[in-house]
Amino acid sequence: MAKNYWLMKSEPDECSIDDVLAAPRQTVPWTGVRNYQARNFMRDAMKPGDGVLFYHSSCAEPGIAGIATVASRPYPDATQFDRDSEYYDPASTPENPRWVNVDVRAVRRTQLITLAQLRATPQLTEMAVLRRGNRLSITPVTAGQWRCITTRLVRDG
Repeated sequence: MAKNYWLMKSEPDECSIDDVLAAPRQTVPWTGVRNYQARNFMRDAMKPGDGVLFYHSSCAEPGIAGIATVASRPYPDATQFDRDSEYYDPASTPENPRWVNVDVRAVRRTQLITLAQLRATPQLTEMAVLRRGNRLSITPVTAGQWRCITTRLVRDG
């Protein structure tokens, strides 16, 4: 079975690569995804062992901050049922959950790979994160893009 690769965005003040590295088993649930396309990636395509580029977004300098892996199969996102959560969804029920998440395990922190560095790399021009107007928190990465980033651009942070 072929391995998939993903770029997963997180705001570092909500969950940074350092937070995941400090978590028990260096693993966190990827909760709060409320976009159907991103949800479908988790629900239908992600599997344990898939590679993850951990991307810090909505911060002073966005970019890839670490390498991680998908650590679980998808399961219902508990925040959809929590009335106190900003991710609460009154239309979702335990019998018919609308939202899922996967667990993500940090492998290592890297030196920040900025959008400018990604844009300046010819092999990455087709990356979804570089497309104008792309706002998805989870996007597929091709095996070639993964290899380019992990062998040419990644330096331990």
